[in-house]
Amino acid sequence: MGVLSHFRVEFYDCLYKRADVLFELTDAVLCSDGPVTSLVELTLTAEHRRGHGATYDAVNHGWLEPRRLRRLLASTPLPRAAAGRIVLAVDVSNWLRPDAPTSPELLFCHVYGRGRSADQFIPGWPYSFVAALETGRTSWTAVLDVIRLGPCDDATAVTATQLREVVTRLVHAGQWRPGDADILVVMDTGYDVTRLAYVLADLPVELVGRLRSDRVMLRDAGPRRSTPRGGQPRKHGGVLTFSKPESWHTPDQATTCDTTHYGTAEALAWDRMHPRLQARGPWLDHCGELPSIHGTLMRLKVEHLPGDRDPKPVWLWSSHTGMTGEDVDLRWQAFLRRFDLEHTCRLFKQTLGWTVPKVRDPHTADLWTRLIIAAHTQLRLARPLAEDLRRPWERPAEPRRLTPARVRRGFRHLRVKTARPADVPRPSKPGPGRPPGSKNHRPAPRHEPGKTVKRIETLTEHVRLKQQRG
Repeated sequence: MGVLSHFRVEFYDCLYKRADVLFELTDAVLCSDGPVTSLVELTLTAEHRRGHGATYDAVNHGWLEPRRLRRLLASTPLPRAAAGRIVLAVDVSNWLRPDAPTSPELLFCHVYGRGRSADQFIPGWPYSFVAALETGRTSWTAVLDVIRLGPCDDATAVTATQLREVVTRLVHAGQWRPGDADILVVMDTGYDVTRLAYVLADLPVELVGRLRSDRVMLRDAGPRRSTPRGGQPRKHGGVLTFSKPESWHTPDQATTCDTTHYGTAEALAWDRMHPRLQARGPWLDHCGELPSIHGTLMRLKVEHLPGDRDPKPVWLWSSHTGMTGEDVDLRWQAFLRRFDLEHTCRLFKQTLGWTVPKVRDPHTADLWTRLIIAAHTQLRLARPLAEDLRRPWERPAEPRRLTPARVRRGFRHLRVKTARPADVPRPSKPGPGRPPGSKNHRPAPRHEPGKTVKRIETLTEHVRLKQQRG
């Protein structure tokens, strides 16, 4: 109870404007019955002692200091996984706004469809989340940071900066000390894992990312051979094409283990594999010869998946080399826990009402997103204190295995035992509002969604633009 109360007091100190209203609004999210459907409905809860006008004013004009909140999140107790080390997952979740042409800084967000070729690109605000994962089958994560991707941002550069800041805060908070195992960072196919491994090479992190099944990796060139013709030594060795088993050489590690839900899992690992880099995209500004980023290539094949008797294999790449069979199993098992972050994002949207408010300003969306993260952190800290208030048709949960939704049911009873730093509201009169019959003579400007900076793809175009500028 003391840890939860300390977090609530520190969270209140992070609120610089409209602190009392924003704090009670967060409590209303945690104590409302059922999923959050609208902001105005939250004002009817007993925990929210202000009116609906104060709520909208606080959301639109309030301020939460993000740097202070990030330091607070990094100092909270974090879960450990993968043999006692910290495992971070990074993923992007979209706040879709297809009917908001007056909202600025919208991007086209990729949304998966149910059928083949049913994917769509819908305007919205993409948010990059970083969370610490637990071990075992669970939907709990510890969200540490969130950043909204803007029209001018490069996703790889923003992710590198975000991960660097998160790891730095964890080191300063004492979560990682010299001598501990490197922090594992797992990510899906949407990230350039080799580029991130090169940029973050000075940090105590190891990156594990999923690769597309149509990729190609290269072996190490090996020792230099003296030839009568001379010339430069080879930079790359043989080619390993994922879709062509005949191009695979003998793996350095091969493991087999039985899983509870997926049958037999077979993992093959090839040491010191690297991609062929080209002077385009993020490598255009690289000075000198392009590096060879070595790592371990892994192929995971399970016996069956729910609804799929012949699943496709998963290709992973780790920035660590010289792995044993146990190390390979540790990496792919840690990668499978990445999907817990998707469950957290679904909890944000379906239960806590992250994307419910129809806000116009993206900075208002940033404030509401951070309030949802603070609410979720309080649920995580209240997890060992909550009782199982299950419905009659629900199965009893194991001790300390309650889901976030079940912990939220009993948070109202825990709240009365924790610190409540918000002041009592003062009586006031409502404002006059807009006079009846008046019209809005200043319509909001409309904005076109999408990127505003063209990405340079070729070296020739890069040199031409550099000559024009200088």
